[in-house]
Amino acid sequence: MQAETLSPRITAFHESYADEAVALILHIQNVESKVGIAIEDQPELLDIQRHFIAGGGGFWVALDPDNHVVGTIALQMLTAQVAVLKKFFVAAAWRGAGSGCASRLYDMLIEHARSKGIETILLDTPSVATRSHQFYLRHGFQQITAAELPVKYAYPDRDSLLFRLDIA
Repeated sequence: MQAETLSPRITAFHESYADEAVALILHIQNVESKVGIAIEDQPELLDIQRHFIAGGGGFWVALDPDNHVVGTIALQMLTAQVAVLKKFFVAAAWRGAGSGCASRLYDMLIEHARSKGIETILLDTPSVATRSHQFYLRHGFQQITAAELPVKYAYPDRDSLLFRLDIA
């Protein structure tokens, strides 16, 4: 079966998905994008429950028909109204409009954000990730400067671009 003819199943994170989710993220960051971010620079990946879910945010995975992780997305709360979109990654075979993987992950995050009363979603992304920039712009995000962040937060600045979406 080809990815283009299937839709992934989107589900909330469970610890049983941790190894595959982390491996996917590290592969895309370091092999495909050549950004060079070690797991030690992302301690939140070692305790997804505590860093994303426990505070009211969330972490979701896309699963292929064999229940392998082919996508991830997370929402990290900064305040009661402001959150950060994090760890949005989709395996190469599942990218593009045909599979709906990225859109379905994103829709799950937005639905959760709205249910929690989030008004603003921020994100940071490496400048080399031009394909993802187009996705964010198509979905209403506006590029901003660090000075325009409504809430300061730590992010690995690897020539990063910042974006903001107001959903309220």
